Amino acid sequence: MNETDRNTPVRPVVTALALALLVLAPSIHAEDGPVYGSELQGFDYPYPVALFRFRSQRQDVQMAYMDVAPKGPKANGRTVVLLHGKNYCAATWAPTIDVLSHAGYRVIAVDQIGFCKSSKPQSYQFTFQQLAHNTNDLLKSLHIDKAIVMGHSTGGMLGIRYALIYPDQVDQLVLVDPIGLEDWRAKGVPPVSVDQWYDRELKTTADRIRNYEKTTYFAGQWKPEYEASVQMLAGMYRGPQRDLVAWNSALLYDMIFNEPVVYELPRLQPRTLLMIGDKDVTAIAKDFAPADVRPTLGNYPKLAKDAVAAMPHATLVEFPDAGHAPQMQEPARFHEALLKGLQSAH
Repeated sequence: MNETDRNTPVRPVVTALALALLVLAPSIHAEDGPVYGSELQGFDYPYPVALFRFRSQRQDVQMAYMDVAPKGPKANGRTVVLLHGKNYCAATWAPTIDVLSHAGYRVIAVDQIGFCKSSKPQSYQFTFQQLAHNTNDLLKSLHIDKAIVMGHSTGGMLGIRYALIYPDQVDQLVLVDPIGLEDWRAKGVPPVSVDQWYDRELKTTADRIRNYEKTTYFAGQWKPEYEASVQMLAGMYRGPQRDLVAWNSALLYDMIFNEPVVYELPRLQPRTLLMIGDKDVTAIAKDFAPADVRPTLGNYPKLAKDAVAAMPHATLVEFPDAGHAPQMQEPARFHEALLKGLQSAH
């Protein structure tokens, strides 16, 4: 990735046509697929990428982000900040960015430290509080005082933490299948060390990512358009800094596992739109849990109803046939419900 400041776009190496071919290529299932750098060098994003450079924990780091202006004459003066999940990147929000920008919203899609096109530090104390502070500093640099904060999966956990720390700066909170709605440790999952996470992450392959996402994210379904996000992650694990990517991933899993947000839901002040795929069964560290505990984890229909009951100003939208990523599995229904939920809260 070329050096740039936060106002200068990073031009991706791979063209949009090449990315389309990546999705369709029959050889894509081979483990000798595309190779990307530790900051996703070589992988195309749908919009120009800029870098926000700052000091954090005694080191220089940078966050990659896309800043997409409203399209056409429909600008409504509102900004949506998109927070990705653990196994996704800002680029995965491309269809949602397109829908929101055409509806008049400015969209900021961020890669958090440790993910995708952002820095992968050798040493970093990952906490949701730290990631929230980083995101807030980015928004300040862009002169954004208030925004709709929208997070998917782990991004939902971050969105909740952000709203708890900066309630007056959140116009509305949108949570798409957030994890952290249950305390896995309290439900019987044993402690998992960073070394255990690291050993597991070193075994990451495209097949493993695809099988996990098919089962957990898409309720047993698979479509060709999902493949690009698999290769996006797998390509970093094929790269020369595989160990660094795996180490950052291990530290992030440790953060997720040990910082459930379920106990703090009653303190959320912003209006909240909770969007849930009822066939979602995601639960961090489920593979480490005893066999009799696993079926009790990730019951999203129940978790969602409990969460809405706990949050002071929440509305629940369910997608009965979708899994962990309804924005990808049922994009038309999802985006219709999203725009309706944003408009009704304004």
